[in-house]
Amino acid sequence: MITILYTYRNRDLERVKRSLDSLQQQSKKNFEVVFIDYGSDLDLATQVKELILRYDFVKYEYVFTRYQPWNKCKALNYAIKKTESEYCFNADIDIIFHPEFSNILEEKLNPEKVLYFQVGFLSNEESLKQLKFEDYKVNFLASEEATGMSLFPTKKIKELQGFDEFFHFWGSEDTDIHNRLKKHGCEIEFYNSKLMMLHQWHKNYRGRETKELNLELQLSKIVEINNRHLQYNLKNNEPCANLSKWGTINSEAEFNELDLFKNELILNNKSEIIDHFLFVELPKFQNGILSVRFVEDDFQSSLKYKLKKRVGKKVPNYYTLKEINDKLLLHIISFYHQYAYTYKISNDLKSISFKIKK
Repeated sequence: MITILYTYRNRDLERVKRSLDSLQQQSKKNFEVVFIDYGSDLDLATQVKELILRYDFVKYEYVFTRYQPWNKCKALNYAIKKTESEYCFNADIDIIFHPEFSNILEEKLNPEKVLYFQVGFLSNEESLKQLKFEDYKVNFLASEEATGMSLFPTKKIKELQGFDEFFHFWGSEDTDIHNRLKKHGCEIEFYNSKLMMLHQWHKNYRGRETKELNLELQLSKIVEINNRHLQYNLKNNEPCANLSKWGTINSEAEFNELDLFKNELILNNKSEIIDHFLFVELPKFQNGILSVRFVEDDFQSSLKYKLKKRVGKKVPNYYTLKEINDKLLLHIISFYHQYAYTYKISNDLKSISFKIKK
């Protein structure tokens, strides 16, 4: 038996349906599907759960990471840690599978090998069509460097304590696990004998990234930071990238405890206040819940401040909320992602709220 792992958050239902329909049409039912909803908005989570009930081979599980940045590695590790089948496949909600895909998986099973597949990318217009697999017009083919769609021996990936959970948002996590498994003695095979997967179009993370604060959690330059971490791991001789606590996610009880906690510290955006919080107050805090809301200092928008700044008099140095967002998120993913925490940007984009239980 093979376990196919989907990781998901807030994607449209038609995309999900096309992918799961393609698995329902497999000529050989030698797999089960675990669908990890990594903190979708509750209305959409209800809708996708109702959709998934139509597929008897899919198990749906919601995890309480709604107010955390996207982390595919944590979602996968959470599922892998509980997987009992000998092999697991890292799927993508955007993928439409060839009807013979599961046959190829079975033919290629090998406890010492990782198998990954070439993907054909569809245009936006083509993605919206309902066609047989062979009738889709492929826009372009992925190269051997695209390592995402992979079949793993579960035992091997567990021995490495899973995907590196430093990787947040987007980029490099799939190549990293290939590199570390290769160091661990696995052969890596690229399958491109026949096209087995089509990728439905969507705007990528780089295309969505903005220079200003956004309701979608973003971290500037994270793609470059992730790539740097990939290179660091490649040079490091230690194949295990995580601590022993890998594959753990906020429980519903922890999520609710944080959500209900009301004792809030309000900090303005003076640079010395933010720096002191990040480098002193946050690391020193222990044994409780710390709740902080970051806001802009009223003085920054005053006429007095503007006049003093214009004539060159000394005024406070401020970070923008976007700069605070980037500094705080980088600290979280580097040092605090294994704690229970929530991170929210207000709808009016005028404050950032952060809670953590340590």
